[in-house]
Amino acid sequence: MEQMLSLLIPGLVVIGIFLGGLLIGRKLMKIPPAPEDVLADARTDAQRILARAEEDARMLADTYRDREDATLEHRRVEIDTKNSTLEQRAATLEQRAANLAQREELLIDTERVAKSAASEAARSQEEARLELEALAGFDSRAAKEELLQKVEDEARRDAMILVRDVETRAREEASRRSRTILAGVIQRIASEVVSETTTSTVPLPSDDMKGRIIGRDGRNIRTFEAVAGVDLIVDDTPEAVSVSTFDPVRREVARLALTRLVEDGRIHPTSIEEACAKARDEVEQSIKDAGEWAMLDVGLTRIHPELVTLLGRLKYRTSYGQNVLNHLVESAHIAGMLAAELGVDEIEVKRSAFLHDIGKAVSHEVGGSHALIGAEIARRFGEEAAVVHAIEAHHNEVEPRTLTAVLVQAADAVSAARPGARREALDSYVRRLERLEAIAMDFDGVVRAFALQAGREVRVVVDPGALDDMASKSLARSIAKKLEDDLQYPGQIEVTVIREYRAKDYAR
Repeated sequence: MEQMLSLLIPGLVVIGIFLGGLLIGRKLMKIPPAPEDVLADARTDAQRILARAEEDARMLADTYRDREDATLEHRRVEIDTKNSTLEQRAATLEQRAANLAQREELLIDTERVAKSAASEAARSQEEARLELEALAGFDSRAAKEELLQKVEDEARRDAMILVRDVETRAREEASRRSRTILAGVIQRIASEVVSETTTSTVPLPSDDMKGRIIGRDGRNIRTFEAVAGVDLIVDDTPEAVSVSTFDPVRREVARLALTRLVEDGRIHPTSIEEACAKARDEVEQSIKDAGEWAMLDVGLTRIHPELVTLLGRLKYRTSYGQNVLNHLVESAHIAGMLAAELGVDEIEVKRSAFLHDIGKAVSHEVGGSHALIGAEIARRFGEEAAVVHAIEAHHNEVEPRTLTAVLVQAADAVSAARPGARREALDSYVRRLERLEAIAMDFDGVVRAFALQAGREVRVVVDPGALDDMASKSLARSIAKKLEDDLQYPGQIEVTVIREYRAKDYAR
């Protein structure tokens, strides 16, 4: 404040002098006075202005001083108020601290009383336990162990009963559902019945053609057998010759070539070679077409071209009269339906079933099981590990470890075992079923017997008055033993003995 006043007073003095100079100048401009008068007037005016400026400066200084005093007083009041507030808060905190100390002492006393009460209760409980042990004659530890042992035995027995009931129900339900699924799948498959014979014969327009086929001194037949790699059987069969070889592809090539030669009529070594070459090209194309047709029929894609060719070769391969390529297509459809029923990856299961007999295409050229050969071929051409495992495990050369392998086994068995799938004369088939029923009817107490499921199950109805439940179980075993001794059959035959007791009376 003092600095401001020290700067303000000289400024006011300068301003007064300046204003006095202006007034003097105005007077001089009107009437030129004497120099002494001018100086005297100027000095007087300057003194008056200076006095006024000093008065204004004093008034301003007093104003600033009063204002500063008011501000300081206001701040002093605020400080006093804050100090009073702080003192009140300090008093409050001291009161709270005192209250907390009292509560802490109260809690300590309560805890001391609670510990004393707990100790007294434990002492009373121990005394009561000792009195009870003295009255019972044994201690609590032995009683606890005996009680736990009894509870454990009862729980184990209840668990065993529960497990037995669950297993029984699960087995019955699994058997029922599996039969239903398989029956539905078989009914949905509409496949051809295998023919009685699978021989390759070539019809002739007349028996005179046999001499032309043989040729002079057997020249034509020797050339044909050498070029085609087959045995040509010319016997007494009227207007027909037979082609024999273990290779179905060569047999088909020879059949086509001989058919063309017979139609053309010109049979000599050169025409035989040309006919065999053309027939071989046609068969190779037919093999590719058959493989592609089978792949499209099953609904699969991305199969290696070499695998497609091997599949096509199975068109000319049969197993017990059943065409192997048709068997693969049928197995793939069955496996796909089974996978759909069980909620498994349908594409993977169909692919595995479709390729499971691929080894039969080269099994006559490579030694070993066709399942292992097929697995190696599939592995070589980039098939997935699950598919390879299903192929090698479908005849149990390798233990099946996946559900896909099990489904492939089931589809293979259903396709091969269904009635009409493989060659079996109808008369012998009927005689075998009649023989099954006759063996069951030979036992005492049997009322009726039925051969079902193509001879894979025999159901026997017994007289409930002649046999009880235990005797019925023994009868089932006796019939099964008799079938094992008297018959030869693939797989197994299930014997089911049914004993139904009916009590009746008459109301008169």
